[in-house]
Amino acid sequence: MKEVEGDEDEDYEQKPVNKWSQHVNETSNAMDTEEGVFTWGDPKKIAKSLWESAATSTRKKAHTNLQSAMSMLNFYINRAGKKLPQERKDVLNKAKDELCSIAKLMGEKK
Repeated sequence: MKEVEGDEDEDYEQKPVNKWSQHVNETSNAMDTEEGVFTWGDPKKIAKSLWESAATSTRKKAHTNLQSAMSMLNFYINRAGKKLPQERKDVLNKAKDELCSIAKLMGEKK
């Protein structure tokens, strides 16, 4: 417990920093992705990287590469919420379309 100066009679607990999304990324079956992949400007490059990560990752729970890649993309978009600029959201939504195209080319069903 941490004492606050001037309030010797009361003890205050310092709240831990809530970084649940970091905890999820580090401890869950979430697949590993390339550094900065969600900040790239090219939807095709993002989709290709996520697909390759899904195909090679041992940390995934989904049944298909498409499900794994799409799950990580949606997790990022949802986690950013209203703070995600529309321009970024548009790029990431185009990456979803690209992922579906890759899955179709690879013969993977949704």
